[in-house]
Amino acid sequence: MSNPTVVIAGAGLAGATVATELRERGFEGRILLLGAEEHRPYIRPPLSKEYLKGDAPVDDADVHPGHWYAEHAVEFLPGVTAGSFDPGAHELFVSEGGRITYDSLVLATGASARPLGVPGSGHGAVFPLRTREDAGRLRAALEVGGRRVVVVGSGWIGLEVAAAARGYGNEVTVLGRAAVPLSAAIGPELGAVFERLHRDNGVTVRNGAKVVGVDGGAEQVVVLASGERIPADVVVAGVGATPNTQVAERSGVRLSNGVLTDKGMRTSIDDVYAVGDVANPFLPALGRHYRNEHWANAIAGGTVAAHAILGERASYDDIPYFYSDQYDLGMEYSGYPPLAAGSRVVFRGDVEAREFIAFWLRNDRVVAGMNVNVWDVQDDIQRLIRGGERVDADRLADQSVDLAAV
Repeated sequence: MSNPTVVIAGAGLAGATVATELRERGFEGRILLLGAEEHRPYIRPPLSKEYLKGDAPVDDADVHPGHWYAEHAVEFLPGVTAGSFDPGAHELFVSEGGRITYDSLVLATGASARPLGVPGSGHGAVFPLRTREDAGRLRAALEVGGRRVVVVGSGWIGLEVAAAARGYGNEVTVLGRAAVPLSAAIGPELGAVFERLHRDNGVTVRNGAKVVGVDGGAEQVVVLASGERIPADVVVAGVGATPNTQVAERSGVRLSNGVLTDKGMRTSIDDVYAVGDVANPFLPALGRHYRNEHWANAIAGGTVAAHAILGERASYDDIPYFYSDQYDLGMEYSGYPPLAAGSRVVFRGDVEAREFIAFWLRNDRVVAGMNVNVWDVQDDIQRLIRGGERVDADRLADQSVDLAAV
């Protein structure tokens, strides 16, 4: 194949990573990067962190400066959406009736913010947070200060928004369905650490709260199943995201909680790959498929797909990783949440002072680790996870023992 064409449907971090890795590994064929948004590829975490807090301009989230794409012969086409593709003809159908022939197709269509889905939630005072436009509107609403902000959802996005809103001097209430914030992500024991953090910073945290409506009128009111009505100037929907599988579904690709792929990000259709939030790849370390929506997954999956397209060894072997910044707390997490769920937690450091490392142990083996306001330990955490050897929990918890020696 003298001049193969790789078409990437989706211009987020995952899609941009595929294009970057192909060029860095010497691919000389044609690369088309199609973006539904009008912006060049950007990274989403700053939208709920640095940018939302007013600490950085939105352009800091760009994957590459604008000139990079032309310099690397990547044809970036903003405002172009994929509809479906014909596997036999190797044709992708795009907006405005266009057709693009490909040799390899990468589905990087991402995910969309899940709506509240209750009466009144389509009102303009209810803010999602997924795109640059979403972040800009929400920041403008929050930076006024002195407003009543109700955040629906006590996951990572909800808590990061709550922290940003408090930073502008707003009155903040977080409504979560679970008994403890973040319990689905890191368990109730660690979730309680973040709940205390927010309460200590003046946030009202309401657990086990089910929102059934948002009433308009002279002022917004969030209505709970209990009948309680909570006045709000700003309502934020932080209830997760759903993978954008429409292109795959219309084209006959196998789906299950996203687009199923093998360890090389290959879908059920030849020459078609999936990466990023839409992909549900097989992770050899887990022995099962696992989809996650963190930015490190976009980089890992995009890199693996590029290798597979080039005919190189391709296996998703990266340990899932994410981070969060809230108030004066910074954290990093590496590990496998399905293995960590229900496992033993061992602490190293001072939990009350919020300076510690938490390790999740299953059968005396470290399957996940989170460092909170303790830095330069991720290499050791990932070494312990990857090694898969039994560890002495007492030595793991003992700060006098060098972590590198555990």
